[in-house]
Amino acid sequence: MKPVEIDPQLPEWKQKIERFVNHPKVQHFIVFLIVLNAALLGLETSPAVMQAFGAELVLLDHAILAVFIFEILLLITARGIKFFTDPWCVFDLVVVGIAVIPATESFSVLRALRVLRVLRLINKIESMRTVVAGLLNSLPSLASVAGLTAIIFYVFSVMATNLFGQDFPELFGSMGDSAFTLFQVMTLEGWSEGVARPIMEKMPQAWIFFLLFIMISTFVVVNMFIAVIVDSLNNLEKDTTKIKHEERSIHQDVSALRQQVADQKKDLDELKNLLKEQLARSK
Repeated sequence: MKPVEIDPQLPEWKQKIERFVNHPKVQHFIVFLIVLNAALLGLETSPAVMQAFGAELVLLDHAILAVFIFEILLLITARGIKFFTDPWCVFDLVVVGIAVIPATESFSVLRALRVLRVLRLINKIESMRTVVAGLLNSLPSLASVAGLTAIIFYVFSVMATNLFGQDFPELFGSMGDSAFTLFQVMTLEGWSEGVARPIMEKMPQAWIFFLLFIMISTFVVVNMFIAVIVDSLNNLEKDTTKIKHEERSIHQDVSALRQQVADQKKDLDELKNLLKEQLARSK
């Protein structure tokens, strides 16, 4: 877990709260509670387990929730309005806050959303945060790939509707049907027996169409998505390494400046003592 930098301008009591909440042992305990809470929520889906240990599981779930709320309240107390400027802190607040809202009939879906608490692991584990940051950084490039995919689907859907729509209306009777069938073909889920072979029995040359579509959509476009994400993660790792190197260099420069200031202060003290001696002798 990456250590959190504490603002030195905060009052001492707020710095103590920050140091306590972000202490490695406290954070490891919170991670343990998140994993335990996720396991409990899974057990609550079993009627047999709930019948045998329902009251204990609910009580333990409430106790863990109380710890999460206490942690967030401590952070809000220490950071004040700055707490709400950190997207990860706001994410934690929303995920935990969902469980606080009573699960009435109007908000019954919120009970199922309690499992979102396990997503707090992303905020607690640095490697997961790095992966999520890489995914978010890749969104602009992924939008371009998604646009290319949409164009390919549109072109092949029009072609498939014109070529096979009359003979196979259940698969290619409209643009929507064609797009859905082609999506099934792209995932390679039953595309041969369920789509291609029945058409090829009536149109033997149809294999050319499906072969081209699979080569372009599955082996090219899907791999482009993966390549964009991997490239984004690599760039993020390089940027992170560069920032760490710059931070290390800044710390070294600050340490050198502090040493220079200390040496100069020592020289000034020695000079001050010499001047005092000279003044004493002159008197």
